[in-house]
Formats: sequence, C-alpha cells, structure tokens
Amino acid sequence: MPMSDSWGLETLDREQCLALLAVERLGRVVFTSRALPAIQPARFALHHGAIVVRTPSQSALFAGILDSVVAFAVDEFAKDLGTGWYVTVVGRASEVRDPIVIAELATLPLACWTGRSDSRYLRIPIESVTGRRILGARGNEALSVIDPQDERSGRVCHS
Repeated sequence: MPMSDSWGLETLDREQCLALLAVERLGRVVFTSRALPAIQPARFALHHGAIVVRTPSQSALFAGILDSVVAFAVDEFAKDLGTGWYVTVVGRASEVRDPIVIAELATLPLACWTGRSDSRYLRIPIESVTGRRILGARGNEALSVIDPQDERSGRVCHS
C-alpha cells in the first residue's frame, strides 16, 4: 500500500522517482547566482544514475552550478491541478570532461537551446531524491482548498 505524507500526498520511493525521471525531458535547475536563488528550465537526460544537462560554458547556469550543490525539479500536473506528481533531486554538479562519456552524451536528446558550439555537459548525481503524487480528491486525504468562510481573505486551508 502506498505511503502518504502529512498532507495526504503519496510518497514515491527512489525507484518510482527514477522511473518518472527516465521518461521526462524538461526540468528546472535550482541554484545560486550572484548570491541569490535562481531557477532555470533545462533539457535533461537520466544517464547512469545522474541528471545530465547541456549548457553554454559562458552561461549563468554553467557558472552557478559548477561544483555546487543544486536541486533539480521535474513535475507533471493536470490542467485542473487535481492530479500530478513531482520529483526533486539534490546533488553536487560537476562538468563532464571524459571524452568517452561526452561521446555517449552526444547521442542523447540534449540539444542546447542557444545552438552555441561552446556548450558543456554538466552532471548532477542523484545523491538525494524525493517525490510525491497527487491523486485528486478521491485518492488523497488532504488537498489545498479555499475555505468557504475565508473566500474573501484568500486564506488557504488544508482539509
């Protein structure tokens, strides 16, 4: 039976998280840029237990995540937000420099959006991974809703 967290969301185990990561292609890198939090979308691939992204070597993303602990988030939600899932990875990013590995990565769908030829591969090992699934009103015990008594205030309650 699936485990639930304190909000009533299904807790995904490592294997479930990796299975979801294996089929997605777009995520968000959470990093620090100029001492401020930053989030940037990135195409990615799961490769030998790590998230791999490709970015220009002169980009803020490259400078911000190289040799730093970062988070990587992937999710998918229904338009009505009633169902969906999210997975978050944490790991220390490093540049891939091995020519044999770079040749392998060149076969993956990781085209750089800018089309620049100076792009580099960055690897985020999956040191920690967490995930949750939202099953909708019938599948989860708690969903965020606007309390009818508090509609004007906009306060959110969790029932």
